[in-house]
Amino acid sequence: MLFERFETEGLAHYSYAVGCPGAGEITIVDPKRDIDAYLDFAQANDVEITHILETHIHADYASGARKLAERTGASLWASAYDHGEIFEMSFPHQDMYEGDQIEMGAVRIEALHTPGHTPEHLSFLVYDGTRSQRVPLLMLSGDFLFVGSLGRPDLLGEEAKHSLAAKLFSSARKKIKHLPDGLEIHPAHGAGSLCGAGISARPFTTLGYERATNPYLNDELAEEAFIAQILATVPPFPAYYKRMKRVNSEATQTPLATPGYDYFSAEQAWEHVQKGHVIIDLRDPISFSAGHIPGAFSIGAGSSVSTWASWVVPYDAPILLVAPDEEKADSAVRALSRVGLDEVRGCLKGGMESWLEAGYPVRSLSMVSPADLNRNMHNGNVDILDVRNDEEWHEGHISNSIHVMAGQLLDNLSNVPKDADQLAVVCGSGYRSTIASSILEREGFENLVNVAGGIGAWKRSGLPLTQNGRG
Repeated sequence: MLFERFETEGLAHYSYAVGCPGAGEITIVDPKRDIDAYLDFAQANDVEITHILETHIHADYASGARKLAERTGASLWASAYDHGEIFEMSFPHQDMYEGDQIEMGAVRIEALHTPGHTPEHLSFLVYDGTRSQRVPLLMLSGDFLFVGSLGRPDLLGEEAKHSLAAKLFSSARKKIKHLPDGLEIHPAHGAGSLCGAGISARPFTTLGYERATNPYLNDELAEEAFIAQILATVPPFPAYYKRMKRVNSEATQTPLATPGYDYFSAEQAWEHVQKGHVIIDLRDPISFSAGHIPGAFSIGAGSSVSTWASWVVPYDAPILLVAPDEEKADSAVRALSRVGLDEVRGCLKGGMESWLEAGYPVRSLSMVSPADLNRNMHNGNVDILDVRNDEEWHEGHISNSIHVMAGQLLDNLSNVPKDADQLAVVCGSGYRSTIASSILEREGFENLVNVAGGIGAWKRSGLPLTQNGRG
């Protein structure tokens, strides 16, 4: 059997190729938007992509299933259990019911309906016929069963979350009860994904280990307690999830292959700025703080571009990039396309240096050391905004600081004071606080300072943290 995992950095997303080399066929499960990795894999292994499977209608990334089917001629299969639900796949595909099977030589894939994360969710049991026709080797569990957790059941809103949590309970207790302990579990996400709480960093597990350690597979946990516990621990809800559900279900989406972009001179970029187009600055926080285009979002290049852009960048707005080099620009365009941010018009040619040489407006962001901030707190009107997540906040924060997670800042601006002599923004190391500061600057906040090194530097300076505060 041929089996391969593809990891998408930033989204903590796993997609899979599974098939039979002897038959020359493979199936791709839950493909990402940029499909070239699957085409290259098929070519390298001298096999044909004949089937594409979706475990469910995804909320956290733009699927590449339609584009891959169009490119390869493979048949696209998706759950039949979306009919009559809030989100239905309205583009051509083949419905798949529980018990339906796909055969590729000695390899067989069988659908198992495991609702809860979404109503239509399918998991896929994979059989290697050279080993056993009756005992599955592994399960591609999608967003149903993670390593150490289960998928969040609140994607369809307040009214549906309790009924979905009850379905998730049933899936966890009944649908997989007959499966063997030795079954390998290969989920669609790893640590860092917001599709579930407390997901382990390990990319796969076994059903037996999950039965022994996963808190939601504990038979002693009654249904009402299960529902209360999983709803109490869901991660923050990114607003873009609802849009991704529409993108991945509606026929109007135009799937992309490998995205492209142009280079703009400083003069052309200035025209974009004057039109109110979105600027994403991919440089590091220190470079951004030293000088940036007014109104630019600071989202430093790397594995987090998809995540933070999806939280804070307006959709359907033209985007201009400021990048330290071409490689980082290419990577960012690809990362943005994975969350449906397709309107990248170009990149500033010559980087920020060309903008400075042309004499166009520049803003800077002040930075403050932990020691100086500590002194300022005792000598002036200083407010501190902590933009870390809830878990980090509860582990310890600066006394009397305000807590708003960076991704939820735009929806909570009324909680951030505008009248302080100094508004100090802090995160763990400085990356997220720079993002947050760029958001606040766009919204007209002044007297902003970024805490250099974040809470990490604060602790290394021997300064105190508290577990009480303004929240």
